[in-house]
Amino acid sequence: MAPGANIGEDCAIFEAVHGSAPDIAGKNIANPTSVILAALQMLEYLEMSDKADKIRNALIDVIASGDRATRDLGGTHGTTDFTEALLERL
Repeated sequence: MAPGANIGEDCAIFEAVHGSAPDIAGKNIANPTSVILAALQMLEYLEMSDKADKIRNALIDVIASGDRATRDLGGTHGTTDFTEALLERL
């Protein structure tokens, strides 16, 4: 669940640290948290911290509540369900 950022003088790239995870690609089982956190880093880099804060608070609530948790978080839900829980909070 770790984001990554490569920030240079003229550009920046934000990504999930784990990479593409080809073994679970397309199976709707991945926890999207790391890529969401990378997007939050991008928003902060773009000086859109207010937007990042709203998403971060929703993400924290989803994880803390266990609402539609993915298997790696002890749940039985998939990527889509986790994302829907996040979007409902926004």
